[in-house]
Amino acid sequence: MVRFLVKRGLITSIALCVCWFLYNGLSINPKKFLGNTKEDEYQYISTTKYKLLNISSNERRTKHDLPKHSSQSKHNRAKLWEKEMTSNDLIQRLQKVRKSYQSMNTYKVKFQGTINQQHNPHELLCQLKHRVNLTTLKSSDLPDSARFWSQYLPNKDIHEVVGKLRQCAVVSSAGSLKGSRLGQEIDSHDAVLRFNAAPTKEFEIDVGSKTTFRLINSQVVTRVDHHFLENRIYKDMILIMWDPAPYDADIYQWYKKPEFKFFEPYRKYRIANPKQPFYILKPQTLWQLWNIIQENSPELIQPNPPSSGSIGILLMMNICDEVNVYEFLPSLRRTDRCYYFKPYFDSACTFGAYHPLIYEKNVFKKLNLGTKEDVYKKGKVTLSGLRQCLP
Repeated sequence: MVRFLVKRGLITSIALCVCWFLYNGLSINPKKFLGNTKEDEYQYISTTKYKLLNISSNERRTKHDLPKHSSQSKHNRAKLWEKEMTSNDLIQRLQKVRKSYQSMNTYKVKFQGTINQQHNPHELLCQLKHRVNLTTLKSSDLPDSARFWSQYLPNKDIHEVVGKLRQCAVVSSAGSLKGSRLGQEIDSHDAVLRFNAAPTKEFEIDVGSKTTFRLINSQVVTRVDHHFLENRIYKDMILIMWDPAPYDADIYQWYKKPEFKFFEPYRKYRIANPKQPFYILKPQTLWQLWNIIQENSPELIQPNPPSSGSIGILLMMNICDEVNVYEFLPSLRRTDRCYYFKPYFDSACTFGAYHPLIYEKNVFKKLNLGTKEDVYKKGKVTLSGLRQCLP
């Protein structure tokens, strides 16, 4: 029978059909992707739309594959954020992705403001203070139908519970932290914020061991591969979660259709850990911040929510007198390695794809009170708390 089928080429045809089905089935639906963040989801989709990104650490890449600055001397690389970055500084692949997201406009953004507003640092600081209402959800903000999980929300806003802190650190997950030996400096801060599942164990020399706050996106809470309910990495600290809504949606509209259905895992986690503070940011906060980033950018940016990095920085600026941010703006160690704790390589992790990352970095570079030397050597940006914006 097999010889009969081979003779007529039917086995080859069936094999080709199966391969075609698997290829399309795995590449069209991004919901099946199991990356860490939306940025990872972009990387997954782009493997079929543009080029393979997840390369092994011992592979060599051509000059064409690297960001424009990576092939230059260390002196020029040090000037990566000396000027305001625009889409012209992106490699062609990321330029295409940016335009694609603008065409998709998933969150139905209808920006009515003016771009390229040349605000000075103090004006920008005051905009962030007065226009971004960075508060957390309470049960009273939600309809009665949400009581099955909203009853477990903290009764007080995060600012009421935490109070005011003096000096805080925000530690990115960037691959350039590997080998930095910044751990002791990071741990010297009164409070430290980290992101998603970024670990400290076995990386203490570079990133420290202290974690006061952990900002997580709703994918971390909902996806089974993160083992959110069991993983010890999320315990013994203050958790803050965010989940995006459409641009003009209010809380009721967001509740009816969250991006990820985190309600049940949130409820289970709170029952199991009733004494651990676990806050959820109001979804409008993301777009209030996005508006300011767009207004202070020289061109139209991706109509997608800001990155966890920017959200976390602004959260700490609300709470602390001074915030030191590590490797959000890249140092001389800048690499295409996305994370210090795993070997995944893509320049999108520095320059952005899903998130309008270069424009976010432009904003916080403008607010930097530290030295260029700190940025180049440590990837360290020093920001004043929002209380420094006097009425």
